Amino acid sequence: MDFHGIEEKWQRAWEEGRAFQPEMSDRRKFFITIPYPYLNGNLHAGHTRTFTIGDAVARYKRMLGYNVLFPMGFHVTGTPIIGLAELIAKRNERTVEVYTKYHDVPFEELVQLTTPEKIVEYFSKEAEKALKIIGYSIDWRRKFTTMDETYQKFIEWQYWKLKEKGLIVKGSHPVRYCPNDDNPVEDHDLLAGEDATIVEFTVIKFRIGDLILPAATLRPETVFGVTNLWLKPSTYAVVEVNGEKWVVSREAYEKLRFTDKDVRFLEDIEASKLFGKYAVNPVTGTEVPVLPAEFVDPDNATGVVMSVPAHAPFDYVALKDLEKSDLLEKYGISKDILKDIRPIVLIEIDGEDFEIPAKDVVEELGVESQNDAELLEKATKTVYKKEFHKGVMLENTGRYAGLKVSIAKDRVHEDLVNSGNGDVFFEFSEKPVICRCGTKCVVKVVRDQWFLNYSNPEWKERVLEWLEEMAIIPDYYKEEFRNKIEWLKDKACARRKGLGTKIPWDREWLIESLSDSTVYMAYYIIARYINDGTLKAENLIPEFFDYVFLGKGDAEEVAEKTGLDVGFLEKLRAEFDYWYPVDLRSSGKDLVANHLLFFLFHHIALFPKDYWPRAIAVNGFVSLEGRKMSKSKGPLLTLKRAVREFGADVTRLYILHASEYESDADWKRKEVENVSVHLRRFYSLAEKYYLKEPGEITELDRWLVSKFQKIIRETREAMDALQTRRAINTAFFEAMNIVRWYLRRGGENLAIIFDDWLKLLTPFIPHLCEEIWHWKHDTFISLESYPEYDETKVDDGAEIAEEYLKSLIDDINEVKKFIENPERVYIVFAEEWKKKAVETAQNAGSMKDAMKELMKDERLRTMAKEVQAFLKRIFREGFELANLDEERIVKNAKSFIERETGLTVEFDISKVPEQKRKVSMPGKPAIYIE
Repeated sequence: MDFHGIEEKWQRAWEEGRAFQPEMSDRRKFFITIPYPYLNGNLHAGHTRTFTIGDAVARYKRMLGYNVLFPMGFHVTGTPIIGLAELIAKRNERTVEVYTKYHDVPFEELVQLTTPEKIVEYFSKEAEKALKIIGYSIDWRRKFTTMDETYQKFIEWQYWKLKEKGLIVKGSHPVRYCPNDDNPVEDHDLLAGEDATIVEFTVIKFRIGDLILPAATLRPETVFGVTNLWLKPSTYAVVEVNGEKWVVSREAYEKLRFTDKDVRFLEDIEASKLFGKYAVNPVTGTEVPVLPAEFVDPDNATGVVMSVPAHAPFDYVALKDLEKSDLLEKYGISKDILKDIRPIVLIEIDGEDFEIPAKDVVEELGVESQNDAELLEKATKTVYKKEFHKGVMLENTGRYAGLKVSIAKDRVHEDLVNSGNGDVFFEFSEKPVICRCGTKCVVKVVRDQWFLNYSNPEWKERVLEWLEEMAIIPDYYKEEFRNKIEWLKDKACARRKGLGTKIPWDREWLIESLSDSTVYMAYYIIARYINDGTLKAENLIPEFFDYVFLGKGDAEEVAEKTGLDVGFLEKLRAEFDYWYPVDLRSSGKDLVANHLLFFLFHHIALFPKDYWPRAIAVNGFVSLEGRKMSKSKGPLLTLKRAVREFGADVTRLYILHASEYESDADWKRKEVENVSVHLRRFYSLAEKYYLKEPGEITELDRWLVSKFQKIIRETREAMDALQTRRAINTAFFEAMNIVRWYLRRGGENLAIIFDDWLKLLTPFIPHLCEEIWHWKHDTFISLESYPEYDETKVDDGAEIAEEYLKSLIDDINEVKKFIENPERVYIVFAEEWKKKAVETAQNAGSMKDAMKELMKDERLRTMAKEVQAFLKRIFREGFELANLDEERIVKNAKSFIERETGLTVEFDISKVPEQKRKVSMPGKPAIYIE
């Protein structure tokens, strides 16, 4: 069979037949969207997974009778495309290698892509080709790019609305920043550190004379327990910060230059000059020594670390290690300095019997030294988690005594900053953070920057309330969303460089690339009329968007201002009202912390409640033979290459079956090849049986139909829950197992389920199903109704009979293993009295009642002991069905049993020893092999 030929044939037919171009109607609608791809490279296996899940759901819903809208656009704003154009223009060796080797761009074409416009043109065409050759049921009339003039009009309207609502503010905020590009950066702009967040450290000012040692900490509430300070034995810098002399690492000085503080370098200073000196704790007034520590990371915050050995496992272990080493003597310091250092316990943990928390957890985990880094990290997390959630401040913390740690932490921070004894320092949660231009990023406090006011408590509360009403798939991911929403802070929404829409009221700034990608799903509704020329940029004034998207204004007045026909405007409004809201947004889990949050925030800010998103589904990443894929570094499997090598349906079936929900999938070539083999077998079955006219319906046929009804029910339940792996396991692999058994048993009427089987599989392998379907029909199977579970077709008797037969064959083959040169098997069915005993036991409430009833039979009274022993056994082991016509089932299948076991089947019980005959049970005949 020719996968590619079949796929191209039906892709053309769907396009010519406009199969996936929905129009407004009186049918139920289903509006599904997936993230439009960013066009700085070819689509890869990660896109393939997210997009194929979306298409499978779209196809499933379409077959359920929904009027499905599944559109697609392309994201091109931001700096990555500009950076890529510059690298290509310079013939950057690494870039050329990555794009020719991994993105499959021919060298002669790549070197022509020296401007952002050329890159957008090239990769938008390539992306559309890729999305078509895998057979996605997209309405291509609605495509656009985020640099289209009409789209920019839409973004301008959106940002005017946000500003009117007070949700865009100007201020100073920390942002991820590229010094080279002189721009804030978001996830799309980074080579590394996409998951890095900005962490706010509290700086506590310990003083030695006129010098300040600014210790940075995430636990300011433990300042009462500081016993010493740590510095790395290296060169530090004395810098003037807002008129104060701070001693910080050289790396910290470079970071301070990007804050809103007045910073000036004064001189270098060796940390050794400060070892052994005493610094004053600004909160307690106590003096604590400055000690050397190799573990101090000068690239983390200020490079000055306060030591709290009672509550910080690293500090406790470091002090123990210092006692054993000769590091102090190296700097001329006596070990006597350590005698006065004792852990100061500040926190009591409810439900824990800790004497000194850090010490107790370190000993419990068996930490021996600072070299046990993983164990120390675990100890630190254990202590912090317990103290933060269950800890209460003790009396030695003064006015904070009795407060929960979670509250005291913020109070101490505020008091330190307000008193001038503290400050803040921003740092990345993960490192390194590298811009696509190759520059190491910093946290910059940007002044007079435009920010989305995500910290607005009223806005945030509305989002949290809607989160509880909408669906998150999988449901347990709702907690992840809740946490992200609660922690979300103001976000810079503008930048100086890149592609994008200018802020309409401050045209020196561009709206950054994630901030213009929040409600573009609304734009899909009007995009088809832009593409056909009905709508032009000059028509798209704010009143147009107010009317179409919000229902505000008078149609005749808007028509006069826009130059559009009143009827057309009313039609657009009706279409928006019909298609919106988004019923499902299916996306990768990497977008939970950014785009998906913004998607919720902006819809809730801009639209009435009836138009808020109904559901979000989250899926995981895709690796390649166990290795993480990277668009900029490789390895990478493009969507086109996967389809070219294996075919669209093989690619689709594999990626949908590879993993469930947010679990990561791993693309493994051998497994993909196995899927190809399975699909070829399926096609062969169709060739042999699909066109074959069914004969007389047998009990085996009824078993097949009955089992297939369970397949239908299970598949629908899985797809309703967006569990594509479970759905394919059922609809394809379990169904194949049932079919194999049916054919082994001699079944000939496979055609009786084949139509429904094809329909069941259409969302996953639409091309093959369309091809086979058309051997009999002239309609698109993609537009047929999905099979429904029909309980009237369930035949419990046929299923029980077949399971009985399977079990019998398994038992024979198991016993056969222990017999040397087996030739024949004797099958002994249970005696009639045993069947009667089982029937009686099933109806009786107890063994006593069953025995009483059976003893009414005169013949059974003569064998009372045997009856009683049998009843004990069945009450202990459970009841088997007594009304099964075992003898008929087995004798009808005699030749099949002989084929499956390789033994001659006999029923002459005289050849079976009496002890063997006695073990027969209803539903479980005795087996004797010789």
